[in-house]
Amino acid sequence: MGAQLRVYKRRIRSVTATKKITKAMEMISAARIGKAQRAVAASTPYADELTRAVTAVATRSNAKHPLTTENPSASRAAVLLITADRGLAGGYSSNAIKASMVLTERLRGEGKDVVTYIIGRKGLSYYTFRDLAVGQSWTGFSDKPSYGDAKAVAAELITAFTAETGGVDEIHLVSTEFESMLTQTAVEARLLPLKLDEVQQSAKPEIFPLYDFEPSAEGVLDALLPRYVESRIYSALLQSAASEHAARRRAMKSATDNAGELIKSLTRLANSARQAEITQEISEIVGGANALADASRGSE
Repeated sequence: MGAQLRVYKRRIRSVTATKKITKAMEMISAARIGKAQRAVAASTPYADELTRAVTAVATRSNAKHPLTTENPSASRAAVLLITADRGLAGGYSSNAIKASMVLTERLRGEGKDVVTYIIGRKGLSYYTFRDLAVGQSWTGFSDKPSYGDAKAVAAELITAFTAETGGVDEIHLVSTEFESMLTQTAVEARLLPLKLDEVQQSAKPEIFPLYDFEPSAEGVLDALLPRYVESRIYSALLQSAASEHAARRRAMKSATDNAGELIKSLTRLANSARQAEITQEISEIVGGANALADASRGSE
């Protein structure tokens, strides 16, 4: 076997092994997308009712609460960025990082210092490699988040928001919204202070009855708003997880298809090389036979 043919066959074996891996990853991601979508659907009723309760208290009372009160002299903002722990998901993490950088530049243009909180190793690696400051980071659950994970993140952010000194005046969230198997969009939203107009738009339209709040409207907000923040972060984590799996499935399918095309191309090249070797061998045999025939006639 010629050297060129050996090279082609070795590359075919290598690409075939890679194709098997990408196909397996594609199938795993496809199975996990369904689980992630079911988790999003299961969390929606709780989030809707919590939004309804927050809307009722915030709009049907005159309570002033730090989580709903705008700070006209805000000078420090926190940005929570949700990325993936693993790669091979196309532009999923990079799109979220770009959106966070755009948001950061806008906030700095407003004269605010920005503290970045990161979920996912990809975002953390991006900031660490560029020596960018990170307030806090969490890893290990981007593809399968739990409510406990969201609660831990929310507690850290609320603590920073309510701190007397060294805290933040605003909290923004950058995540990826799952629209379909083919479309996932990086989005940003302000979590705190709460924008009541956005809460009202997200809540189910209805006529609210008159309420009496016990022990007080402020006490009810103290209990509800942290849960609301946890719910928003948990919903963003679930949406991002579904988006991550969809992006990885699409990337792995593209890699599998490309590997198949490369195998076809290499097979054609290997066949051509093999045909060239056979042609050369035949030419050498014919040439040797002619030389023997000529030598025999000369000896006569």
